Amino acid sequence: MPDLPTPRDATEAALFSECWDAVLSYADLCTAGTEAATELATEAFARGMREARAAEHTTRGRRAPRLPRIPLLLTAVRVTAAAWEAGGRGQGLDPDLRLWLNSGQADRWTGPPLRRPVALRALRDLQETDAALLWLVDVEALPLATAARRLGLDPADAADELAQVRGLFRERCRRNHLDTPMDARCRSYARLLDAVTRSPAHEAPADLARHLATCARCAEAAACLRQGAALPGALAGGVLGWGGLAYLERRRRAADVRLGAGRPDAPEAEPAFGDDGAHRARVVRGGLLVAAVLVSLLALAVSLMPQSPPTDAAEAGGTADRGPVAVPTLAVPTAGPTSAASPSAASPSPSRSPRPSRSATSRPPGKRSGPGPAPRDTPSATSRGRSTPAPDTAEPPSCHVRYDLVNQWPDGFQATVTVTTEAALDAWRVAWAFPDDQQVRQMWDATYTQDGDRVTATAADYNRTVRAGGSVTFGFLASWRGRNAPPPAFTLNGYGCATS
Repeated sequence: MPDLPTPRDATEAALFSECWDAVLSYADLCTAGTEAATELATEAFARGMREARAAEHTTRGRRAPRLPRIPLLLTAVRVTAAAWEAGGRGQGLDPDLRLWLNSGQADRWTGPPLRRPVALRALRDLQETDAALLWLVDVEALPLATAARRLGLDPADAADELAQVRGLFRERCRRNHLDTPMDARCRSYARLLDAVTRSPAHEAPADLARHLATCARCAEAAACLRQGAALPGALAGGVLGWGGLAYLERRRRAADVRLGAGRPDAPEAEPAFGDDGAHRARVVRGGLLVAAVLVSLLALAVSLMPQSPPTDAAEAGGTADRGPVAVPTLAVPTAGPTSAASPSAASPSPSRSPRPSRSATSRPPGKRSGPGPAPRDTPSATSRGRSTPAPDTAEPPSCHVRYDLVNQWPDGFQATVTVTTEAALDAWRVAWAFPDDQQVRQMWDATYTQDGDRVTATAADYNRTVRAGGSVTFGFLASWRGRNAPPPAFTLNGYGCATS
């Protein structure tokens, strides 16, 4: 049996005593035997501790966004298992995990950040203490008061704290889902999905339900947005990938035993994952494994005098690497002009310290190469009321704009704008003036400001660059009264475009 990891100090000893059982439980799911499970857990624990130490020594004394302790260590188990498979040691892993690793499905958790599961990205976006509270209660199934004391929070305020954290997590999931590259069909359902999942009483329309039955990524987002009973599974599956739901079941069973619910005379719960006996065998083997290392764990804990971990200080706020998206609402209002360049985070209660803003970092607008007059896409200081974009007439247009009215109802409408450019762009800004006092309420694939009738849409971080001859599309919801005529003219980075 391999040696257990040795903490460097009392703080790491406390961390070991808190997290080792979770790491060992997931490692047992990932392996084909008790000895391999302990070896995998030991290597993964050491790997995760190295990552945690490195993150704590970032420049300027500010931590980079990262997962809380237990999810970080569990992710290290999956990464270490992948390294075993790549290094010729895969015979010690669970056969199903080996198939998963070699099928390419694991690439979602290690590939481009915008394509990773929304639950994983949203958990990283939270402050570490908030993310830890969410994980301990919803995945590790700890009592709320126990989780609060472990994190140095007041148990009396823990329920309000958890409600706020769940609201913040939902908002991060919503933004991450909208920022995810997706096809037109998924994009068309994104706003409806958000509206339907805001209330547990709302049922998904038939067409949305059919889409969720065939699109795994939208279904993942729906589970995060709906929250409720689906949230623990969405968290565990989104962070761990393979074996996430089985791990969740194990932790719930362990919590039942700790709370006295696992009495010998109590009826055994039905296994949640398959009914061929494999799950029961794993549970028995996991119990034997824990018993085998219990004496070593107790001896290590006593010798190093484990103590409660220090409370994590609130992390300094960083900037998100994705452009903000306007917060959607269930009904399109018809009030006067507003500006929605960035979403509003959930407001903290008076007893909470304000959370750092995660608004997008501003970037300079792109410039079109070649000679020409200075860009003009803001009205003059003397203009009043309606304004009309001043297209550049010094040279032929090098861009084309197509404005499509997708849908319209008595006080609102949905439209898309597609811009095709002859020159390559490293950033873009599209402006127009509405002729009938229309007011934009929400926009996706771009951020916007509106001043009177004039709207300026600015690229999101993920679609800033456009190749020569390429096009970019963004959409919006808006209100209208009386008439709803299309904008007569558009500018791209201050230069006039042909329209159709």
